[in-house]
Amino acid sequence: MIRALTFLIAVALAVPALAVQPDEILDDPALESRARDISAGLRCLVCRNESIDESNADLARDMRLLVRERLVEGDSDAEVMAFVVERYGEYVLLRPTTDGINIVLWIAAPVLFLIALGSSLLYLRSRASAQEPTNSGLSPEEEARLKELLKD
Repeated sequence: MIRALTFLIAVALAVPALAVQPDEILDDPALESRARDISAGLRCLVCRNESIDESNADLARDMRLLVRERLVEGDSDAEVMAFVVERYGEYVLLRPTTDGINIVLWIAAPVLFLIALGSSLLYLRSRASAQEPTNSGLSPEEEARLKELLKD
């Protein structure tokens, strides 16, 4: 019982462990903290929806080293992000920007949802107010024409 509990505790403590290797960690705690903040917002291009801070992929390691290298050279956080985006493209951002052409992507989904909702309401309203078809039968001219066609 105690072994199982110890194992579960060890597994639970190991889960949030990040993929940052000991040789990547900077000596300056302030720079390391900045590097972790930046790499938490960058997407691993191999693992897709994992940050480079969580990924074990070689490319993620290269990106983490690049971020730390730029910080050591004296770049600000914004300059590091701009450099990485310039190098890998905007897809590398876990939280895409809301300016330029991206504003269309941010607005398109809610606008299309509202259009679909409005169209559905108009359709349902028109169906509710539509007259039911009458079942009056055929007119005398139509009955005569039908009898004539059926004789042939």
